[in-house]
Amino acid sequence: MPEISDEEIQKEVMELHTAVYEKFGYEMTYIRPPKGEFSERTLAKTNSLGYKTVMWSFAYDDWDEKKQGREEYGKKKIIENVHPGAIILLHATSKDNANILSDCIKTIKEMGYEFKNIDEFER
Repeated sequence: MPEISDEEIQKEVMELHTAVYEKFGYEMTYIRPPKGEFSERTLAKTNSLGYKTVMWSFAYDDWDEKKQGREEYGKKKIIENVHPGAIILLHATSKDNANILSDCIKTIKEMGYEFKNIDEFER
């Protein structure tokens, strides 16, 4: 985002907002900057559009289609990085994530954690 203009940011974000609303009936209020790249200007712009920026506390290279077939690696990375308040970024394009998500959720719950909507987080 830092490389594009305020006008381009607004266009891209609002097109996404419209698509999400039309497909799912959901009004977006949070935004995650692509690649985690942001600046004070881009934060101010998305804030002016009514969004709260949320970053993640953990991610791994699950987005790389050439690095699929590492399900045990993915499980280990996820479980080792769980902590109170964790926001784990998992990319939907990962076949590994689709295959391990159920097991990871079960293990995380067995560890005593619960999953919450971001609106339920204590600030």
